Amino acid sequence: MTLRRAVKYPIYCFLAACLLVIIPAQRPARSGASGPLVREVNNVAHPGQESVIAILGATLIDGRGSPPITNSAVVIRGERIVSAGPRGMIAVPSEAEEIDAGGMTLVPGLIDAHFHLDGDTGLPRLFLSHGVTSVRDPGQWIEAYDETRRLKDALPRLFLTGPHLDMPPPAYPNDSIIVRDPDEASLAVNRFVDQGASAIKVYFRLPLATIRNVTATAHSRGVPVTAHLEIVDARDAINAGVDGIEHVTSVGTALVPPREAEKYRQAVLADNNARRDGRYRMWNSIDLHSPRVSDLLELVARRGTFLSPTLAIFERRTGDKDTSDMHVDGFGKMLQFVGLARKAGAHIVVGSHSSVPHAERGWAYQRELELLVESGLTPMQALVAATSENARFFRIESRLGTIEAGKLADLVVVQGNPLQNISAMRNVRGVMLNGTWIAH
Repeated sequence: MTLRRAVKYPIYCFLAACLLVIIPAQRPARSGASGPLVREVNNVAHPGQESVIAILGATLIDGRGSPPITNSAVVIRGERIVSAGPRGMIAVPSEAEEIDAGGMTLVPGLIDAHFHLDGDTGLPRLFLSHGVTSVRDPGQWIEAYDETRRLKDALPRLFLTGPHLDMPPPAYPNDSIIVRDPDEASLAVNRFVDQGASAIKVYFRLPLATIRNVTATAHSRGVPVTAHLEIVDARDAINAGVDGIEHVTSVGTALVPPREAEKYRQAVLADNNARRDGRYRMWNSIDLHSPRVSDLLELVARRGTFLSPTLAIFERRTGDKDTSDMHVDGFGKMLQFVGLARKAGAHIVVGSHSSVPHAERGWAYQRELELLVESGLTPMQALVAATSENARFFRIESRLGTIEAGKLADLVVVQGNPLQNISAMRNVRGVMLNGTWIAH
């Protein structure tokens, strides 16, 4: 089933009451939250102001967690949403191209906090066709996207960080830059921000003093810092100023007794591959009811730290190749922890990791949504994590992440109701980027 052009009908008056039900524009972002540095590195198409589109009849999920609006109307002029709300209370301009989306669901464009290109030039375009309108690659040279950016096809908004900052021996040499002291780290931060980085990522071998220096430098430039920790205690990193944590496994050493954490830390320092099975063994031993867990969750919630669990990359199920009960049970603990984190008030966001064991190429994001629901989030909470929470994580919430007047028109139309079954997010029927429909 595809979107249908609806039969036009004239509008003879614009009732003042309509204005009372239009979803209002979001208040201006907090100071520094959406400054000019926090921008995508690519240009997206800008339709002219003569382009007016009305999407009619869909169930509207606005990305803020508000109750869904059945039989909605959303009007887009040029690149921006001008009104959204119940169909009977929204004035549709007579010149609008009307799209019949009856029986479908309309959601904000999906935002991916943890996308990896890994040399797959066409992958961003494929993700866009599946509803992912913005991606952040947390750890890749900006130049690695040059070939992708030269493609004539539409691309999602590309928010890049530059390579992640690491110490020798680096876990992934091709994706990292070695910084040996805080001064080198500050120089690297400034270099990549000057080049267009909208966030900085620190990797797990960096000492705490360097992480603290990175966050101070990045924050002075108006960009957030996210972290793959694993052998750095998450409490220390949060107190050092990191804004986000990549991977649920990053918090493992903060949840086990110090002796066990140090054993894991030394094993990884000696051999990066010790993480492969070691992380599952460690998670299998975590007591999710311990004070260590509750104390960390309280800190994460209080400091407003964003957690991108990337559960799908760690998914291990009975019957998978080279998978034991240890792997299955360890992954089960990861799922439970994410559910506890959300209940404690943590800011959960969605990161796909691009390629994961239990999803076909291009569908890792949808698999992550499904796992977040399995972990205990409601479908609505998962969709908020995918949209407005990720927009806040990116510091782009003043222009993206929700469907409301004044926002840029990044939209996804899906068949079915994802609030009843999150897997409906796989049934993509239309994707709009910046007010322009993307060829499917």
